[in-house]
Amino acid sequence: MIKVAIYCRLSDEDKEKVNILNESESIQNQKNLLTMYALERGWDIYKIYCDEDYSGLDKDRPDFNAMIRDAGTKKFNVILCKSQSRFTRDMELVEKYLHNKFIEWGIRFIGIADNADTFERGNKKSRQINGLVNEWYCEDVSENIRLVFDNKRKSGKFIGSFATYGYSKDPFDKNKLVVDEEAAHVVRMIFKWYLEGYGTQHIAYMLNEHGMPNPTKYKQEKGMKFKNSSKTDSYGLWNKTTVKRILKNEMYIGNMVQSIRKKVSYKSKRMIVLPKNEWIVVKNTHEPIIEKQVFIQVQNRMNSNMRSTGEGQAHLFATKIKCMDCKSTMHKVKSSNGMVYLRCKLYTVDPKKNLCTSHSIRMDKLIEIVSGKVKYYIESYTKEENLISKLRFEEGLKDKVSQMKLEIEKIKVDIEDKSQIIKGLYIDKVKGVLEEGQFIELNRSFSTDKENLLNRKSKIEEEIKRLEVQSDSFENLINIVNKYRDFKELTRMMINELIGSIEVGERDKETGEQKIKIHWLF
Repeated sequence: MIKVAIYCRLSDEDKEKVNILNESESIQNQKNLLTMYALERGWDIYKIYCDEDYSGLDKDRPDFNAMIRDAGTKKFNVILCKSQSRFTRDMELVEKYLHNKFIEWGIRFIGIADNADTFERGNKKSRQINGLVNEWYCEDVSENIRLVFDNKRKSGKFIGSFATYGYSKDPFDKNKLVVDEEAAHVVRMIFKWYLEGYGTQHIAYMLNEHGMPNPTKYKQEKGMKFKNSSKTDSYGLWNKTTVKRILKNEMYIGNMVQSIRKKVSYKSKRMIVLPKNEWIVVKNTHEPIIEKQVFIQVQNRMNSNMRSTGEGQAHLFATKIKCMDCKSTMHKVKSSNGMVYLRCKLYTVDPKKNLCTSHSIRMDKLIEIVSGKVKYYIESYTKEENLISKLRFEEGLKDKVSQMKLEIEKIKVDIEDKSQIIKGLYIDKVKGVLEEGQFIELNRSFSTDKENLLNRKSKIEEEIKRLEVQSDSFENLINIVNKYRDFKELTRMMINELIGSIEVGERDKETGEQKIKIHWLF
């Protein structure tokens, strides 16, 4: 007696087709068709296995795996599906089971709609072609979905499940973000405290002292079914990692940042973090919570590795002040009379070794010198002739970026053409139209062309980002200079925005002169 296992499968994607085009793919219709097919031939139905809402690429389908286990113990000798694609769309599983394990176990596989039958010798190439086509179908569907999402991302639409902390989804447009004032207030505090010189660990401590729930806890308190796989407790406490992530997030200046992670492939659930130059960033898509120049200051401080004091706050020139001779950082020290000085780090560690000299300078004297030079250079920078020259340079940058973006669009078309040709070569190889040697030679040629195009595209995209950063820096500096034109007193925020570093020379013993060199950010 022939015993039959009937297998049915329907994914979410298939459900859309059922509703729109064809009800024959539904689970019930698959069961009816396969049951009638078995009974007409007098076969005994052992069991009907059914997986709903599972992709044909998913290897973890519960009933599929139960059927495979039963097949291995020979509880039936025929597996009946509507088509090979209902069984799997994964070419690896086609080869593993249809052409290896089922033969070893003495099990016959039948796909009614596409005439797949492992008892037919001449049927193998057809099954392999079906396997390739089914897998390419999944690849194409995955690619099409990715392209749709990427197009939305590139047009500045938000497609995430949960809005970034500080924002919420617009109730009238789920692809748009609006400011959530309650959380945005916390974000502004974090940036303010950091620019005042507090470290990320101390900021986390202050937030916890104020009883502020961290982003995960905040979303859960708002009724969102949000899960954070990296959370370490259920108390909703802040930590320095969360604070750093917020301080680095460009979303807070109104830029939509997406495509930070992606799946390894359409066949895998594992996610990888993409390099920053592959992120999709669209500027000015939503209301900013943080001013752009404030964000730039924060990034400069983070990149400088500035450390806070024991009280959690850094001194005015922290990380900016360097020894002119050995280039090491200057350390703040206090004299016995309470006067604050800055001295070379290398000298301070062990003066007796004579690794460097002290380069000592009083803090109040340095503040006076730097303040005077800031006022002088701000006046020079804002002269009309200098601004006109810089504006012309800015226009040239914009034209160059536009031309490069047009070239990228043309390269994308060429890449897609090469991909389609390579797919065609695989089909011709399986059908026997191309010999192995011909396939290898042609595939290598077109693959090389595609790789060269991808490299060219990557280089152009990097150059565009560099030019855009240059353009943004120019615009930001004009705003910063205008902002501090009539300043009264130096602040940590001013120094971050205007100065890259300050070098202090050793005092001349005869003249008493001491060189101060300021490296400006404008």
